[in-house]
Amino acid sequence: METAPVVCVTGASAGIGRAIALAFAAEWGASIGLIARSKEALDEVAREVERLGGEALVLPLDVADEAAVHGAADRIERELGPIDVWVNNAMVTVFGRVRDLEPEELRRVTEVTYLGSAFGIQAALRHMSGRDRGTVIQIGSALAYRSIPLQAAYCGAKAAIRGFIDGLRSELIHDGSGVMISMVQLPAVNTPQFDWARSHMPRRARPMGKIFQPEDIGRAVVRVAERPRREVWLGASAMQAILGTSALPGFADRHLADNAVEGQLTEEPERPGRPDNLFETVPGRHRMRGRFGLPRHHLRLTSSGGAARAASFAAGVALVGGLGFLAHAALAGPRR
Repeated sequence: METAPVVCVTGASAGIGRAIALAFAAEWGASIGLIARSKEALDEVAREVERLGGEALVLPLDVADEAAVHGAADRIERELGPIDVWVNNAMVTVFGRVRDLEPEELRRVTEVTYLGSAFGIQAALRHMSGRDRGTVIQIGSALAYRSIPLQAAYCGAKAAIRGFIDGLRSELIHDGSGVMISMVQLPAVNTPQFDWARSHMPRRARPMGKIFQPEDIGRAVVRVAERPRREVWLGASAMQAILGTSALPGFADRHLADNAVEGQLTEEPERPGRPDNLFETVPGRHRMRGRFGLPRHHLRLTSSGGAARAASFAAGVALVGGLGFLAHAALAGPRR
């Protein structure tokens, strides 16, 4: 009997990470290492994975702890087998103007979203490189290219991990490595992050533009694992934001200044002092979807390379010049 593929997913307790884990269980029958801070939430995801035909190993830890991440990779290899796919998804964010961010908040977003991903990549490579095979999938965001107001810390961390991966790719090519690295840039997604992220704003946060569901992202990530590409943009809005800012960055700055502050806020007042997940988990909120209804939009996968990029660039330029699409495409943040 063929051995089930082994997958590791960080940030697996809720939102996109949870959807990714369940998609690998349903479609591959995979054995999955589940990483996040809340054991209670991971136990619940593990039961869902097993119900869908997969196997689960619960690994409660903070990805900002590099020793814990490496230890988790070692344990997955011992108990489930050689890691075929490592998915970096864990993140945290803070909504607020740069002038209002506390140093420890800025540091924490960087440690989880950037360094946590870098540590995960190193842990995966330590095992994959010797076998000369395996795939690392980094969950990114259009915000890795087009930063927006109120999320400077998160945007900076996503841009940083994109730079880290670009450098790594050249190293792997130089070494003739068979390990694949793919970064998936996301659009706005309906996840609990808008309920539990820390905020310094007077009104509750919301995503902007077309909102996709976590399950759509989960299935798309499985497709990327089946056919790894250098970079994949999910959704036309992500493509437009990335290429639009490349074509007319100054226009993008001004358009987002006019639209993306109010556009990320609902009319509901924020509750001062509410629990947030920046430093600690928030009990009882580890679910897949957020509170923004059930919109269904077609999710298009676009490669960032070759003819697809050229065609997309032309379309992006036309949209910027003719439609002012950035107000529509500006993304309030992850995913999660």
